[in-house]
Amino acid sequence: MTGAGDAVARLVRDEGARVLATLIRVTGSVDVAEDATQDAVVRALQTWPADGVPDNPRGWLLVTAKHRAIDILRREARRAGKEAEGVIDTGIGTGIADAEPDPDDLLRLVFTCCHPALAVETQVALALRTLGGLSTAEVARALLVPEATMAKRLTRAKQKIARARIPYRVPADEELPARLAGVAATVYLIFNEGYAAGSGDALVRLALTAEALRLARLLADLMPDEPTVLGLLSLLLLHDSRRDARLDAAGQPVLLADQNRSRWHAASIKEGVELVGRALRRTPSEPNSYVVQAAIAACHALAPSYAETNWAAVVSWYDVLLAVEDTPVTRLNRAVAVSERDGPGAGLLLVDAIEGLAAYPWWHATRAELLRRLDRVPEARDAYEQALTLEMNTATADHTRRRLSELD
Repeated sequence: MTGAGDAVARLVRDEGARVLATLIRVTGSVDVAEDATQDAVVRALQTWPADGVPDNPRGWLLVTAKHRAIDILRREARRAGKEAEGVIDTGIGTGIADAEPDPDDLLRLVFTCCHPALAVETQVALALRTLGGLSTAEVARALLVPEATMAKRLTRAKQKIARARIPYRVPADEELPARLAGVAATVYLIFNEGYAAGSGDALVRLALTAEALRLARLLADLMPDEPTVLGLLSLLLLHDSRRDARLDAAGQPVLLADQNRSRWHAASIKEGVELVGRALRRTPSEPNSYVVQAAIAACHALAPSYAETNWAAVVSWYDVLLAVEDTPVTRLNRAVAVSERDGPGAGLLLVDAIEGLAAYPWWHATRAELLRRLDRVPEARDAYEQALTLEMNTATADHTRRRLSELD
């Protein structure tokens, strides 16, 4: 696919999530909405590259998807008999055909997917698939489970929503705390997929990061004193502040150590640091995962240069994070910080002790970088090659190949 074709595909994918959210609201069926939206997406990918992108891409997709949804519901009505068909026809004139996008549709969809009747891991998976527009394979990779397992999980989740008649709405204030864990995790993972896409040609998908930030701000409006929400929004702002410095002129990734910090967004850093300060004051004795991660991001954001980063503080914050979120990925990130504080040998010992990341490309790539710094070239080469056997986006794979070629 050409660069222009890739751009069209990203646009279709990102706008398709909004169209899906609207159709779920007006049809009341995740399956019907998904089928109709997918049909509109396929038609767009077939026609837009040749005919040009319409002036209102979302409007085009919504009209096309609404027509398809009406066809699907009429077909189902005919199967049920003439009486049911009349009911559907009555609804078409005042419902689907006249439906317009609502800015809160995506927020409603997040809370529908993150209903407490579903397990938290299922909530996150379903929201990533529907709201984030990720494929089943991408969701499986983001949550570190096999694709077949994820496909079954998604199917069961949609069936449960239909059977339990889970309402499509933003919950009342008293219901928000019980729904927050899944919603926050979903928004964070949507941002991560936009910040560093797991596959495809683009390292960054700005539409996804912008949507995650918008959703995080909506959550902050709903729950202005909730540490999880403050920490989440702070974390996203601090990461997003680097967006203009993360790629070079050729679209290749620029490592944190090499980024031009004058291109970081000072306003986002200021807001993020203020938010994490507020969140820390609300969690003096009980650490919160998002707040601690935001504190780590603030250490990087406030450092005048990579060399002047307070790595001792970063490691200390990771120690706190491990107390509330002891995961292999957290341990990997802490090991990287230790390597900067104590040297690559100390970092490598920690990386090699981590279990459960054999299918995670960044574990192999981190090992490769540390082995490279230790002049253990054959082992570094093997680690780079192992990382390249696993799925990653094109820009990151190209960067890894360059690092591998430099060993020669």
